[in-house]
Amino acid sequence: MPALDEKQNITLRLSRQTIQKARVLAAKRSTSISGLLTSQIEQLADAEDDYERAMRRAMARMEKGFDLGGTHTMDRDALHER
Repeated sequence: MPALDEKQNITLRLSRQTIQKARVLAAKRSTSISGLLTSQIEQLADAEDDYERAMRRAMARMEKGFDLGGTHTMDRDALHER
């Protein structure tokens, strides 16, 4: 089984205009197009992981419920008396 940090190549098809813009952007950041794309994809993946963890925490809190300190002094029938 390959190690988790083992690198693998992928192929992308981009327009010439996009590739030129990527070259300029990568040069401004002192990296390669590959490094630029790697960084962006890793950021997207990390953000997705963060979102999933936050969603699980929020769902757990909602399932547990919140004690807002109030007390019920009337029952449902009395509240909806017509």
